[in-house]
Amino acid sequence: MDATLAQTTEPAFRTLSGLRFSKGHGTGNDFVLVADPEGAHSIAADEVAALCDRHRGIGGDGLIRAVPSRFLPEGRELLVTAPEAEWFMDYRNGDGSLSEMCGNGVRVFVHFLRAEGLVDLPDGGALTIGTRGGVKTVVRTGEGYAVDMGPWEFIFPGEATAKAMDSLVTAEGLEVPRPALSVSMGNPHTVVALAELSELAGTRLFTAPQVDPVPANGTNVEFVVPSEPLVHDGVGSVTMRVHERGVGETQSCGTGACAAAVAIRHWAGAEAPDSWRIHVPGGEVGVKFFAGPGGHEHVELSGPAVIVATGTLS
Repeated sequence: MDATLAQTTEPAFRTLSGLRFSKGHGTGNDFVLVADPEGAHSIAADEVAALCDRHRGIGGDGLIRAVPSRFLPEGRELLVTAPEAEWFMDYRNGDGSLSEMCGNGVRVFVHFLRAEGLVDLPDGGALTIGTRGGVKTVVRTGEGYAVDMGPWEFIFPGEATAKAMDSLVTAEGLEVPRPALSVSMGNPHTVVALAELSELAGTRLFTAPQVDPVPANGTNVEFVVPSEPLVHDGVGSVTMRVHERGVGETQSCGTGACAAAVAIRHWAGAEAPDSWRIHVPGGEVGVKFFAGPGGHEHVELSGPAVIVATGTLS
Protein backbone atom coordinates (compact mmCIF):
# COMPACT_ATOMS: atom_id res chain seq x y z
CA MET A 1 0.00 0.00 0.00
CA ASP A 2 1.23 3.52 -0.80
CA ALA A 3 0.30 6.52 1.27
CA THR A 4 1.19 10.21 1.45
CA LEU A 5 1.05 12.01 4.78
CA ALA A 6 -1.08 15.14 4.44
CA GLN A 7 0.50 18.60 4.64
CA THR A 8 1.11 19.53 8.28
CA THR A 9 2.12 22.67 10.12
CA GLU A 10 4.05 20.70 12.72
CA PRO A 11 7.57 22.26 12.80
CA ALA A 12 9.18 18.86 13.31
CA PHE A 13 8.03 17.72 9.86
CA ARG A 14 9.19 20.73 7.83
CA THR A 15 12.83 19.66 7.50
CA LEU A 16 11.71 16.15 6.47
CA SER A 17 9.54 17.15 3.52
CA GLY A 18 9.95 14.69 0.66
CA LEU A 19 11.41 11.97 2.87
CA ARG A 20 10.26 8.48 1.94
CA PHE A 21 9.29 6.10 4.72
CA SER A 22 7.82 2.67 5.31
CA LYS A 23 5.70 1.34 8.15
CA GLY A 24 6.39 -2.16 9.40
CA HIS A 25 5.86 -4.42 12.38
CA GLY A 26 7.00 -7.64 14.01
CA THR A 27 4.17 -9.27 16.00
CA GLY A 28 2.55 -5.87 16.43
CA ASN A 29 5.70 -4.06 17.59
CA ASP A 30 5.59 -1.32 14.93
CA PHE A 31 8.14 1.04 13.44
CA VAL A 32 8.61 3.91 11.03
CA LEU A 33 11.50 2.98 8.71
CA VAL A 34 13.71 5.31 6.68
CA ALA A 35 16.41 4.33 4.17
CA ASP A 36 19.45 6.62 4.29
CA PRO A 37 22.12 5.01 2.07
CA GLU A 38 24.08 8.27 1.78
CA GLY A 39 23.98 9.13 5.49
CA ALA A 40 22.21 12.41 4.68
CA HIS A 41 19.39 12.38 7.25
CA SER A 42 20.19 12.97 10.89
CA ILE A 43 16.68 12.81 12.32
CA ALA A 44 16.42 14.69 15.61
CA ALA A 45 14.67 13.38 18.74
CA ASP A 46 11.70 15.74 18.36
CA GLU A 47 11.28 14.69 14.72
CA VAL A 48 11.29 11.03 15.76
CA ALA A 49 8.66 11.72 18.41
CA ALA A 50 6.51 13.60 15.87
CA LEU A 51 6.73 10.82 13.29
CA CYS A 52 5.91 8.16 15.89
CA ASP A 53 2.94 10.09 17.30
CA ARG A 54 -0.16 7.97 16.67
CA HIS A 55 -2.50 10.94 16.30
CA ARG A 56 -0.43 13.63 14.57
CA GLY A 57 2.18 11.53 12.78
CA ILE A 58 2.55 8.11 11.19
CA GLY A 59 2.57 6.21 14.48
CA GLY A 60 5.02 3.67 15.80
CA ASP A 61 6.80 2.27 18.83
CA GLY A 62 10.03 3.58 17.36
CA LEU A 63 11.91 4.77 14.29
CA ILE A 64 14.58 2.80 12.44
CA ARG A 65 17.01 4.53 10.08
CA ALA A 66 18.86 2.18 7.73
CA VAL A 67 22.28 3.76 7.27
CA PRO A 68 25.67 2.34 6.22
CA SER A 69 27.79 1.67 9.30
CA ARG A 70 30.62 3.86 8.02
CA PHE A 71 28.53 6.99 8.56
CA LEU A 72 28.18 6.53 12.34
CA PRO A 73 30.91 6.46 15.01
CA GLU A 74 29.31 3.37 16.57
CA GLY A 75 29.18 1.72 13.16
CA ARG A 76 32.80 2.48 12.31
CA GLU A 77 33.85 0.94 15.62
CA LEU A 78 32.00 -2.27 14.79
CA LEU A 79 33.49 -2.42 11.28
CA VAL A 80 36.97 -2.85 12.78
CA THR A 81 36.15 -6.39 13.90
CA ALA A 82 33.11 -7.07 11.68
CA PRO A 83 33.75 -5.50 8.25
CA GLU A 84 30.78 -7.45 6.84
CA ALA A 85 28.37 -5.36 8.98
CA GLU A 86 27.71 -2.93 6.13
CA TRP A 87 24.33 -1.73 7.41
CA PHE A 88 23.59 -0.18 10.79
CA MET A 89 20.19 -0.20 12.50
CA ASP A 90 19.97 3.34 13.90
CA TYR A 91 17.06 2.84 16.30
CA ARG A 92 15.20 5.32 18.50
CA ASN A 93 12.29 4.78 20.86
CA GLY A 94 8.97 6.48 20.14
CA ASP A 95 9.89 9.43 22.39
CA GLY A 96 13.07 10.06 20.40
CA SER A 97 15.50 8.55 22.91
CA LEU A 98 18.26 6.24 21.71
CA SER A 99 17.93 2.51 22.31
CA GLU A 100 20.64 -0.12 22.14
CA MET A 101 18.62 -2.86 20.47
CA CYS A 102 15.18 -4.09 19.46
CA GLY A 103 14.67 -7.76 18.67
CA ASN A 104 11.49 -7.29 16.65
CA GLY A 105 13.02 -4.21 15.03
CA VAL A 106 16.03 -6.21 13.78
CA ARG A 107 13.79 -8.55 11.82
CA VAL A 108 11.72 -5.71 10.38
CA PHE A 109 14.94 -3.81 9.58
CA VAL A 110 16.31 -6.66 7.47
CA HIS A 111 12.94 -7.16 5.78
CA PHE A 112 12.94 -3.43 4.96
CA LEU A 113 16.45 -3.64 3.47
CA ARG A 114 15.21 -6.42 1.20
CA ALA A 115 12.05 -4.54 0.23
CA GLU A 116 14.09 -1.46 -0.66
CA GLY A 117 16.47 -3.52 -2.81
CA LEU A 118 19.42 -2.60 -0.59
CA VAL A 119 20.40 -6.22 0.12
CA ASP A 120 19.90 -9.56 -1.58
CA LEU A 121 19.10 -12.22 1.00
CA PRO A 122 17.86 -15.61 -0.28
CA ASP A 123 15.90 -17.98 1.92
CA GLY A 124 18.39 -19.53 4.34
CA GLY A 125 20.91 -16.74 3.79
CA ALA A 126 22.50 -14.75 6.62
CA LEU A 127 23.10 -11.01 6.95
CA THR A 128 25.35 -9.31 9.51
CA ILE A 129 24.21 -5.90 10.73
CA GLY A 130 25.43 -3.34 13.24
CA THR A 131 23.41 -2.09 16.22
CA ARG A 132 24.19 -0.14 19.37
CA GLY A 133 23.84 -3.50 21.12
CA GLY A 134 26.64 -4.97 18.99
CA VAL A 135 26.82 -6.98 15.77
CA LYS A 136 23.82 -9.21 15.03
CA THR A 137 23.43 -12.02 12.48
CA VAL A 138 20.00 -12.45 10.90
CA VAL A 139 18.97 -15.54 8.92
CA ARG A 140 16.03 -15.46 6.54
CA THR A 141 13.69 -18.39 7.24
CA GLY A 142 10.69 -19.62 5.32
CA GLU A 143 8.19 -17.65 7.39
CA GLY A 144 10.29 -14.84 8.80
CA TYR A 145 13.73 -14.26 10.28
CA ALA A 146 15.87 -15.70 13.06
CA VAL A 147 18.32 -13.44 14.88
CA ASP A 148 21.36 -14.38 16.93
CA MET A 149 20.75 -11.89 19.74
CA GLY A 150 24.15 -12.63 21.27
CA PRO A 151 24.88 -13.56 24.89
CA TRP A 152 22.60 -12.73 27.80
CA GLU A 153 23.70 -11.80 31.30
CA PHE A 154 22.23 -10.91 34.66
CA ILE A 155 22.38 -7.17 35.41
CA PHE A 156 22.89 -7.83 39.13
CA PRO A 157 24.69 -11.21 38.93
CA GLY A 158 25.41 -11.69 42.64
CA GLU A 159 21.80 -11.23 43.69
CA ALA A 160 20.44 -13.29 40.81
CA THR A 161 22.69 -16.25 41.57
CA ALA A 162 22.09 -16.22 45.32
CA LYS A 163 18.37 -15.47 45.45
CA ALA A 164 16.96 -15.87 41.90
CA MET A 165 15.50 -12.38 42.38
CA ASP A 166 17.26 -9.02 42.50
CA SER A 167 14.62 -6.28 42.61
CA LEU A 168 11.03 -5.32 43.43
CA VAL A 169 8.52 -4.00 40.89
CA THR A 170 5.48 -1.89 41.71
CA ALA A 171 2.78 -1.54 39.05
CA GLU A 172 -0.79 -0.30 38.92
CA GLY A 173 -3.23 -3.18 39.31
CA LEU A 174 -0.88 -5.24 41.49
CA GLU A 175 -1.69 -4.94 45.19
CA VAL A 176 1.87 -5.37 46.45
CA PRO A 177 5.38 -5.02 44.94
CA ARG A 178 6.54 -8.18 43.18
CA PRO A 179 10.02 -9.74 43.13
CA ALA A 180 11.78 -9.63 39.77
CA LEU A 181 14.95 -10.58 37.93
CA SER A 182 16.95 -8.16 35.76
CA VAL A 183 18.47 -9.44 32.51
CA SER A 184 20.58 -7.70 29.88
CA MET A 185 20.08 -8.59 26.21
CA GLY A 186 22.27 -5.67 25.14
CA ASN A 187 19.49 -3.54 26.62
CA PRO A 188 18.04 -3.81 30.15
CA HIS A 189 14.99 -5.84 31.18
CA THR A 190 13.31 -6.65 34.49
CA VAL A 191 11.09 -9.75 34.50
CA VAL A 192 8.18 -10.30 36.91
CA ALA A 193 6.42 -13.67 37.17
CA LEU A 194 2.67 -13.65 37.84
CA ALA A 195 0.50 -16.61 38.80
CA GLU A 196 -2.60 -16.16 36.66
CA LEU A 197 -3.57 -14.78 33.26
CA SER A 198 -6.29 -12.75 34.97
CA GLU A 199 -3.62 -11.08 37.07
CA LEU A 200 -1.64 -10.33 33.92
CA ALA A 201 -4.70 -8.83 32.24
CA GLY A 202 -5.43 -6.68 35.30
CA THR A 203 -1.96 -5.13 35.43
CA ARG A 204 -2.21 -1.57 34.12
CA LEU A 205 0.76 -0.44 32.05
CA PHE A 206 -0.41 3.08 31.14
CA THR A 207 2.35 4.38 33.42
CA ALA A 208 5.84 3.00 33.89
CA PRO A 209 6.25 0.38 36.64
CA GLN A 210 8.60 1.35 39.46
CA VAL A 211 11.70 -0.85 39.80
CA ASP A 212 13.94 -0.93 42.90
CA PRO A 213 16.84 -1.01 42.33
CA VAL A 214 16.54 0.23 38.77
CA PRO A 215 19.38 -0.53 36.31
CA ALA A 216 21.64 2.41 35.50
CA ASN A 217 20.00 3.28 32.16
CA GLY A 218 16.43 2.46 33.15
CA THR A 219 14.72 -0.77 32.19
CA ASN A 220 11.97 -2.44 30.19
CA VAL A 221 9.59 -4.41 32.42
CA GLU A 222 8.09 -7.76 31.39
CA PHE A 223 5.19 -9.40 33.23
CA VAL A 224 4.97 -13.12 32.46
CA VAL A 225 2.71 -16.06 33.28
CA PRO A 226 4.14 -19.57 32.76
CA SER A 227 1.88 -21.97 30.89
CA GLU A 228 0.38 -25.01 32.60
CA PRO A 229 2.10 -27.32 31.93
CA LEU A 230 5.20 -25.20 31.45
CA VAL A 231 6.75 -27.60 28.92
CA HIS A 232 4.97 -29.42 26.08
CA ASP A 233 6.86 -31.63 23.59
CA GLY A 234 10.16 -30.24 24.85
CA VAL A 235 9.21 -26.57 24.34
CA GLY A 236 8.49 -24.15 27.18
CA SER A 237 5.69 -21.62 26.89
CA VAL A 238 4.86 -18.33 28.62
CA THR A 239 2.51 -15.39 28.06
CA MET A 240 3.94 -11.88 28.35
CA ARG A 241 3.05 -8.19 28.45
CA VAL A 242 5.71 -5.48 28.44
CA HIS A 243 6.20 -1.82 29.28
CA GLU A 244 9.07 -0.45 27.18
CA ARG A 245 11.06 2.52 28.46
CA GLY A 246 10.50 5.57 26.31
CA VAL A 247 7.42 4.02 24.68
CA GLY A 248 4.87 2.52 27.08
CA GLU A 249 3.10 -0.79 26.61
CA THR A 250 3.80 -2.39 23.23
CA GLN A 251 2.23 -5.33 21.44
CA SER A 252 5.51 -7.21 21.53
CA CYS A 253 9.17 -6.85 22.51
CA GLY A 254 11.79 -9.16 21.02
CA THR A 255 14.60 -8.58 23.52
CA GLY A 256 11.94 -8.69 26.25
CA ALA A 257 10.79 -12.10 25.04
CA CYS A 258 14.39 -13.31 25.24
CA ALA A 259 14.78 -11.88 28.74
CA ALA A 260 11.50 -13.51 29.82
CA ALA A 261 12.74 -16.89 28.59
CA VAL A 262 16.05 -16.38 30.42
CA ALA A 263 14.25 -15.63 33.69
CA ILE A 264 11.65 -18.41 33.49
CA ARG A 265 14.29 -20.98 32.54
CA HIS A 266 16.48 -19.82 35.43
CA TRP A 267 13.59 -20.17 37.88
CA ALA A 268 12.53 -23.54 36.46
CA GLY A 269 15.93 -25.10 37.14
CA ALA A 270 18.32 -27.46 35.41
CA GLU A 271 15.62 -29.51 33.66
CA ALA A 272 14.16 -26.50 31.84
CA PRO A 273 14.25 -26.71 28.01
CA ASP A 274 16.31 -24.58 25.62
CA SER A 275 13.38 -23.85 23.26
CA TRP A 276 10.52 -21.49 24.17
CA ARG A 277 7.38 -19.98 22.73
CA ILE A 278 6.57 -16.50 23.99
CA HIS A 279 2.96 -15.39 23.51
CA VAL A 280 2.52 -11.61 23.31
CA PRO A 281 -0.53 -9.48 22.48
CA GLY A 282 0.70 -9.15 18.88
CA GLY A 283 1.35 -12.83 18.23
CA GLU A 284 4.09 -15.35 19.03
CA VAL A 285 7.88 -15.42 18.82
CA GLY A 286 10.34 -18.25 19.34
CA VAL A 287 13.38 -18.20 21.61
CA LYS A 288 16.22 -20.75 21.63
CA PHE A 289 19.41 -21.01 23.68
CA PHE A 290 22.62 -22.34 22.14
CA ALA A 291 26.35 -22.41 22.79
CA GLY A 292 28.03 -19.39 21.24
CA PRO A 293 31.66 -18.42 20.68
CA GLY A 294 33.96 -18.42 23.68
CA GLY A 295 31.66 -20.62 25.73
CA HIS A 296 29.03 -17.90 26.15
CA GLU A 297 25.40 -18.97 25.84
CA HIS A 298 23.59 -17.09 23.06
CA VAL A 299 19.89 -16.50 22.45
CA GLU A 300 18.13 -16.82 19.09
CA LEU A 301 14.90 -14.92 18.46
CA SER A 302 12.64 -15.93 15.57
CA GLY A 303 9.41 -14.52 14.20
CA PRO A 304 7.69 -12.69 11.35
CA ALA A 305 8.30 -9.26 9.84
CA VAL A 306 5.80 -7.28 7.76
CA ILE A 307 5.91 -4.04 5.75
CA VAL A 308 2.38 -2.63 5.69
CA ALA A 309 2.79 0.76 3.94
CA THR A 310 5.18 3.07 2.14
CA GLY A 311 4.81 6.80 1.66
CA THR A 312 6.34 10.25 1.41
CA LEU A 313 6.22 13.13 3.88
CA SER A 314 4.64 16.07 2.06
